[in-house]
Amino acid sequence: MTRNQDAIEDSIERAAESVGSVWPLHSFVTANPLSGFEDQPFADAVAEGERLFGGRGYPQPAVFRQAWEDGRIDPDRLAAELDAHGISDDPESLLDEMETASQRGADVDPATEAVDRVLSKWLAAFVDEGRAEWPMPNREDGFYAAWRTLAPHDDEILGCHSPADLPETASAALETSLSEYPQDRWELLFEHHLAALPGWTGFVKQRADRDGAWQNAAPVTLLDYLAVRLTLCDLLDAPVEPDRDEPSVDEDVPLPEIWLTAWEQTYRDHLLDGIDQSVSDSSSTETDPRPAAQLVFCIDTRSEVIRRHVEAAGPYETHGYAGFFGVPMRFQGYDSKAESDACPPIVDPEHRVTDEPNGTHQDARATHDRWTNLVAATQKHLKSLKSNLAAAFTFVEGGGGAYGAALTARTLLPSAVASASNAVDDRVPKPAEFCTPTVEHEPGAHGDLQQGMTFEERVTYAENAFDLMGWTEFARLVVFTGHASETTNNPFGSSLDCGACAGNPGGPNARVLATICNDDEVQSALRDRGFDIPDDTVFLAAEHNTTTDEITLFDGDVPESHQADIERLREDLEDARAAATAERVESMPTGGAADAVSETECRTADWAETRPEWGLAGNASFVIGPRGLTEDQNLDGRAFLHSYDWTTDAEGDALEAIMTGPLVVTQWINSQYYFATVDNAVYGSGSKTTQNPTGNVGVLQGNGGDLMTGLPLQSLNVDDDQPYHQPLRLTAVIHAPVERVTDVLREHEEVAELFDNGWLSLTVLDPQHDEPFHYQGGLEWEPTLATPVVQ
Repeated sequence: MTRNQDAIEDSIERAAESVGSVWPLHSFVTANPLSGFEDQPFADAVAEGERLFGGRGYPQPAVFRQAWEDGRIDPDRLAAELDAHGISDDPESLLDEMETASQRGADVDPATEAVDRVLSKWLAAFVDEGRAEWPMPNREDGFYAAWRTLAPHDDEILGCHSPADLPETASAALETSLSEYPQDRWELLFEHHLAALPGWTGFVKQRADRDGAWQNAAPVTLLDYLAVRLTLCDLLDAPVEPDRDEPSVDEDVPLPEIWLTAWEQTYRDHLLDGIDQSVSDSSSTETDPRPAAQLVFCIDTRSEVIRRHVEAAGPYETHGYAGFFGVPMRFQGYDSKAESDACPPIVDPEHRVTDEPNGTHQDARATHDRWTNLVAATQKHLKSLKSNLAAAFTFVEGGGGAYGAALTARTLLPSAVASASNAVDDRVPKPAEFCTPTVEHEPGAHGDLQQGMTFEERVTYAENAFDLMGWTEFARLVVFTGHASETTNNPFGSSLDCGACAGNPGGPNARVLATICNDDEVQSALRDRGFDIPDDTVFLAAEHNTTTDEITLFDGDVPESHQADIERLREDLEDARAAATAERVESMPTGGAADAVSETECRTADWAETRPEWGLAGNASFVIGPRGLTEDQNLDGRAFLHSYDWTTDAEGDALEAIMTGPLVVTQWINSQYYFATVDNAVYGSGSKTTQNPTGNVGVLQGNGGDLMTGLPLQSLNVDDDQPYHQPLRLTAVIHAPVERVTDVLREHEEVAELFDNGWLSLTVLDPQHDEPFHYQGGLEWEPTLATPVVQ
């Protein structure tokens, strides 16, 4: 590699930090679109986002006005913020000022538009992941090489008649394009061209970093992208250098930042008013009756709703824990030909786990196999008829009537379709009924990951779970409850699944942890480590359907001695479901329904439904502490809840794990919802009604252009102009000694940086003091001193 090539690759690597990674839709990850600027203050990052991507970084003035008129911005909080920045104008005139300043627009060079259009077309063809019947040829040679071979056949590319007209390699193409520019301009030039199509470049960046099967089959890198793009700029006579000035720093705090801070402080005040700061720190006391069951839910905001109703339905405790249940694995289901990561994107999978028949319930397995084989054969036959040139016209003529009837039923009678689908699902056994996850370690080569886990690893994962949640007591039933969604005709279906499982259902992770904890030897080891697990405790898994609030228990291996407990729990979960769906349906644009359960089931089967559920819209806070802090409060599904007991965490290790893991992930989620709400065209993906899925990797608006990176409009807005999601940065509330929180921030600068730069705020409820502590940055708190609670 020449010195020039080294310099080029170094410049690309630095420039790529400005572009966030984009995951494929089948495993949608809600990430901060400005993650490359998290080392900067929020206001500066917003300015960079506007410079590079043309994106708005603060809510529209109309949104601030609505929040002001609705009383969601406290006048005293706003006045204090304005006064702190030397602003004396009245709120109405400031809203008018922001309205005037928000008018924007920019002309795009026609030649640059042509480059974007042509490049997007070729990227979509190249990165296809199994959708195309006739894939682009020569993909195994890499993006630049494959494009170079075919470019002469593209009528939109002028002046290219043969591959020989183009540089032979991607590196040579870049060296040719950069020959007129000094090396100190390369990074800014690369940043400009990567930001021109941030969706595609973010996807290429993620795919190259992950280096999975599709990347091996069709390798593409940012160097390839830039080589093709700069070559197209030359061929289509488009400008190579950006016509914008170097980034500048505005030392004045933007007016929208002040309004946003006042809005967030108002929400924080309301949240803290409802928290019981006098709560006991241990998860239970000797005088408390033993709960009939303990259910561990994901920290997902949708769990907050169902947890309230489960607790109201019977003598149950609920707890919050990251939805991958602490097991970093890659999972392959019984029917699946593909593996999927089942852990957060900030965690690398360490184990390969497969679902294997356990030798029991053979009749259930046989029934499942017959049905799935029949469905697969039918689908394969229909696909071949539709794609075969000779049979396609005859098939349309013969099958048109049946297809028309099916289309009519699905469009006009979604409830009937839902009922029929549920009836079939009830009759077909699920793999969880006759399969067990392979958690035991199997020596030998199994690709890049070990198969299963060693005994010590299994004990550690169970210990970590109970340590982080601060458990001191175990019920007869302990239910690890993952979650998944259920929708039809929804490219963004995985965005409603478990974010901690990389946009996949959380049931497999719950089943893995339950399998681990039911092992007698694991339980014995846990007792040796201080966890007093009674002999009558049984662990099982469940999955919460967030669209319908149905909770499915995977109870096939529960002993007869606990069947009565299971049946009672099942009945109470149905009551909780009815109450939870009634609450959630009220928030939908269509309003309440006489039968909320039926309404939500209808939404799962309605292929015209653009908003099957709200997902995590509304998220605004993350509460880390015992359930007693919030159990009597209706938090409106706006809070992530993670169980934590500071009295069982003498060294602070559990708190450190929560603050460096789940807290960071929730900040990603919150930032995705925030930016997709304030500028859906740039940071979201626009309306679902005009989207087109492409290549099984993402969606486009219309028939071309950039890959859309974020959530669709319908996931965030009641209508085109009125947001349902209130765009607030995350408020973190931690119940722990303030010194312990400070120690974590001191040891992890990357976490402290998020708070110091205003990406989220932090309040600590120190159980040894009367007043809450609000983080001010630089490891400083307000108040600096507080009166200790008299014990």
